[in-house]
Amino acid sequence: MSTKVEYSARDIAKMIDHSLLRPELTTADILAECAIARRYDVAAVCCASTDVAMCREALAGSGVIVAAVVGFPHGYVPTEVKVREATAAMEDGARELDMVLHIGRLRSGELDYVKADIKAVVDAAHARKVRVKVILENCYLTDEQKRTGCRLCEEAGADFVKTSTGFAQGGATLGDIALMRAAVSPSVQVKAAGGVRDLDMALKVREAGATRFGATRTEAIMEEAYRRKGRTG
Repeated sequence: MSTKVEYSARDIAKMIDHSLLRPELTTADILAECAIARRYDVAAVCCASTDVAMCREALAGSGVIVAAVVGFPHGYVPTEVKVREATAAMEDGARELDMVLHIGRLRSGELDYVKADIKAVVDAAHARKVRVKVILENCYLTDEQKRTGCRLCEEAGADFVKTSTGFAQGGATLGDIALMRAAVSPSVQVKAAGGVRDLDMALKVREAGATRFGATRTEAIMEEAYRRKGRTG
């Protein structure tokens, strides 16, 4: 019988990467979303590389860091382009990177390419003490390809493996989170993305082994956490 995982509202806040990736977001929208991230003291905002400097400035003095996407959302740009994008984002203030591996090359079994692609970004990031989450986009992969992708991520030095971009035909599933958690060592964390829209799902992904999740409904999730746990809980 499973044991319920205890949590506080702050625990949930520090699992959230508040997602600012919808293409229609205006500058005003992004600043308003940064204010929400600051209000709830989430772990990070996750934004396009073009928006890093703006988000960094909006979040200055808070405990919220800026994460930038790299090779988003399909992962099929050349490795050197990913490294340049990552470097530009870090120079603008990104403290984490969410990169998409080359999905087609993983599906093709070109594992040396996939590992080298990840490692190039990881090496550039770690030289600046920036952490890297690698997105597999699980809806396009078999379970064996997911396990292989996770193994390559760990061998390349990634800090997290991540289920999905949230922009494909499927997002995070509890089964995938458990599979990914089992596929990597305890030194690699798991991030869920796509489909975490309420506190109950946030708790389920936490119990399945994720330590971060992407969310656009941060305000609703956190207000429900406060309702259940209290503002100081």
